[in-house]
Amino acid sequence: ALYNRQLYVLGHDAMRRMAQANVLLVGLGGLGMEIAKDLALAGLKSLSLHDPKPAEHFDMSSQFYVTEQDIGKSRAEVSAVQLGELNPNTRIEVLEGNVGLEDLKRFNLVICSDTIFGECVQVNDACRQLGIKFVMAQTRGVFGSIFVDFGKDFVVYDDNGEQPAMSLVSSITKDSPGVVSLLEEVRHGLEDGDHVTFTEVQGMTELNDIAPVPIKTMGPYSFSIGDTSGMGAHTQGGYFKQVKQPKTVQFGSMREALLKPEFVTSDFGKIDRERQLLVGMQALDAFFVERGEYPQPGSEEDQEEILRLAKQFNTEIESEEGEPLNAQHVEELDEKLLKILSDNARGELCPMMAVIGSITAQEAMKAISGKFMPIKQWFMFDATECLPDEPLPASEFEGVDEADRRYEGQIAVFGKTFQSRIKDLRYFLVGAGAIGCEMLKNWAMMGVGAGEKGNVHVTDMDTIERSNLNRQFLFRSSDIQKLKSTTAGEKVTQMNPHFNCKSYDSKVGPDTEELFDDEFFASLDGVCNALDNVQARMYMDQRCIYFGKPLLESGTLGTKGNVQVVIPHQSESYGSSRDPPEKAIPICTLKNFPNAIEHTIQWARDDFEGIFKQTLDDTVSYIADPQAFKERLSQQPTTAAATARGVSESLMGSRPKSIDDCVRWGRERFQELFHNNIKQLLFNFPLDQVTASGEPFWSGAKRAPKPIDFDPKDPLHLNFVRSAAILRAANFGIEMVRPLSDGEVSRMAGAVRVAEFQPRAGVKIAVNEGEAEEQADENKDDSGASFSLPSLDRIGDNVTLAAAEFEKDDDSHMAYITACSNLRAANYGIPPADQHQTKLIAGKIIPAIATTTSMVTGLVCLELYKLLQGKKMDQHKNGFVNLALPFFGFSEPIPAPVRKYKEHEWTLWSFFDIDGKTMTLEKFIKHFQDEYELEVSMISCGVAIIHSAFGAQSPEKMKMTMKDLSEKIAKVPIGEKQNFLVFEVCCNDADGEEVEVPSVRLRVK
Repeated sequence: ALYNRQLYVLGHDAMRRMAQANVLLVGLGGLGMEIAKDLALAGLKSLSLHDPKPAEHFDMSSQFYVTEQDIGKSRAEVSAVQLGELNPNTRIEVLEGNVGLEDLKRFNLVICSDTIFGECVQVNDACRQLGIKFVMAQTRGVFGSIFVDFGKDFVVYDDNGEQPAMSLVSSITKDSPGVVSLLEEVRHGLEDGDHVTFTEVQGMTELNDIAPVPIKTMGPYSFSIGDTSGMGAHTQGGYFKQVKQPKTVQFGSMREALLKPEFVTSDFGKIDRERQLLVGMQALDAFFVERGEYPQPGSEEDQEEILRLAKQFNTEIESEEGEPLNAQHVEELDEKLLKILSDNARGELCPMMAVIGSITAQEAMKAISGKFMPIKQWFMFDATECLPDEPLPASEFEGVDEADRRYEGQIAVFGKTFQSRIKDLRYFLVGAGAIGCEMLKNWAMMGVGAGEKGNVHVTDMDTIERSNLNRQFLFRSSDIQKLKSTTAGEKVTQMNPHFNCKSYDSKVGPDTEELFDDEFFASLDGVCNALDNVQARMYMDQRCIYFGKPLLESGTLGTKGNVQVVIPHQSESYGSSRDPPEKAIPICTLKNFPNAIEHTIQWARDDFEGIFKQTLDDTVSYIADPQAFKERLSQQPTTAAATARGVSESLMGSRPKSIDDCVRWGRERFQELFHNNIKQLLFNFPLDQVTASGEPFWSGAKRAPKPIDFDPKDPLHLNFVRSAAILRAANFGIEMVRPLSDGEVSRMAGAVRVAEFQPRAGVKIAVNEGEAEEQADENKDDSGASFSLPSLDRIGDNVTLAAAEFEKDDDSHMAYITACSNLRAANYGIPPADQHQTKLIAGKIIPAIATTTSMVTGLVCLELYKLLQGKKMDQHKNGFVNLALPFFGFSEPIPAPVRKYKEHEWTLWSFFDIDGKTMTLEKFIKHFQDEYELEVSMISCGVAIIHSAFGAQSPEKMKMTMKDLSEKIAKVPIGEKQNFLVFEVCCNDADGEEVEVPSVRLRVK
């Protein structure tokens, strides 16, 4: 359970490799700690720490495990204690003294964090000699770099982490090359050079189970596979499945890579900076070697020295033997950029370390697991847009107050005035899960809301579960079942006692607008979402538009992460664009014609919901109020009979009294679902049936099913009966005194005698969505639908019922759904899925890993720096990152579209603001005519229309105030602290053309 979400990102093989890995991390400043945190959570065998440097106040800018009490202690020792609590499965050690070749031999990977180039080259040489993989990472203010060397012939087993493509085949040509086309315009998702294999192909049987063959895409719905001209003619059916092939990557040493660097680009708008920064970073380290410190911010003398050193590192030099010792990387140095780099050299920014540290940790996991494509070999990143537009005077960096010493690393970049402003920020963080934990940590290090006027509000209604611990790093096993928001607030306050955090356990939505009211939002400087559902995101987006507040939005999906900054009155909002809705499985496919494991899993999930929850809920409702229940059923003619039948069986016919009864019920249910229903389907549509066009009915996407005969020795059959019996027993309060063994289930189920199936004539089965809709309409029109329910007098008082609320982390729930789905798959000849994969689909689990979470929060905080300074929109960055590829894409926010009417302009941020405490409907309409020359045709409040120009106009209604109309007609209550009402208005111009106008914000108090 600890690695639950991470398993869906990395897979079992990669996790096993990591559980055997020993890693050495050198350097435990803020950057090193970010790397260590992510690796400890990932599940290494051991993580050894080496850093003899004592902790100092400067470390507290980003090293979140260093406190005032730790000043002077070993950074490695301080860090080891806290890291050890993150994951009991990873052994944390401290490596003291000098580290020699013998010490390195036991490690699979060495990571150097914020170690100077010269030392890194020597360590890399030693690692190459011993066959050990190596990663280097540095941050200098808003600049960062990563170097990766995984040696010669490094094998990548899966370069992108995507699920292998698989789909039904429509046709395969007998040609050279043969062309494979897919059914119903299903995209294959393949690229040239991918490999595929085939199963269940009819006619061209030579393709079945062949060794993987390379393909060439012919378009999104077809691909070629080579010569099929000598094979049999394809008649119908078959699946293709992508088979991922290992790839070998060659890495050069750091010495070689400094001469001939290769880069993974962090921002395609800054591609010309990569070589400049490689030269500049070397110059900074050379400066440190010369003087024992990095350049002072704002020092022109230090800037000139950095330029001088940079010129040396950009000069081609050869040894006496003609061996290259140094290379010219750029024709001309970017002196402005290098001076900015010089000024940033002493800076330590927690957001930058979150970005660089998380990417480095992901590279470390790649080194160990062979999962995903590594950086080859340099990665340069900068966020210079965050910096002040004008150089700061030296006084901004001098004489830091004692209370602000913990922020010295940040002050070294942004100055003291900026630090005072960030401490006075008032922000609302919505969500305290994975992103929320990382965000709170960053904000505590940055000092967000840590001043007398500042505050951070955080809300989350969830409690901590074991599966959270792998990526929500603020939580421990002892915190399970505690509130996330409260616990997270307490933990970050330990990191920074000055951090002002107020926690709530309420969700955001219309129901909590009395808590998060007008006054609350008016007091905020901004909102940051850390949410995992679109509905709440959309709601907060609308609230930010309404109150004109900036919104920081982010999300993750495995190794993919995105960041969006919403800038009031300038940019589009979160809701301006959204992903297309998830494609639903057609009902007829789900019920009778599945052709993929996703179909059978959803079918099993629906069956669980209907049998173990809905039927029990209905039964409880009937017992509580029989008359009200009957009235409700009478209004549901399409489902009334089935609902009543389920209630009757729960109370009378099949109500169990012992575990034996539950096993018998499970055996009978097996017979119904996987034998009788399939026989009925084949009775309606025999195997030799043809369509009106003469084509076989059972072809293409329709797979001919086979009924299953119960086998008391088959483990899958026994798993279904056992899991069904366990859930049935829980439904009816029957205590399980001991687990049901295979032998017991086999004996009891094998003794059950089931009636021989007799097909029923006249049963209608929908073949497509059109027929399904017709049948539903027919049922709706069946006013004579009848049902019967048992008298409660016959039932007695001793009835214990408990509906099962589906929980993906409940093994008993998943055991049933897995067995049910796989038996259904066996009916239709669909390859089965294990419980791990079934859980992913049935539980709609979002794969997650700590590295991606940490990275996106770092990027969000970089945008927060810009918002605080009022940066122009073109200096902000929306981002999309995929750490697996790796790919980094950044773009400016999209401007909010401007709409015009005559001399008036408005955007999605605009409102018609009206002071209307006593304004009547008549005056409201007249206001639009007088102010905007617009005729109001319709007015709505909430979901109700309160005025329409197309109907008869009541004089009494025209005299009612807008406030009264909203309360009495729209039934929209006005809260005690609510000052405004919002109305949506449809308007026409003088020519009768409709004009799109903003919402109306009417002051009523």
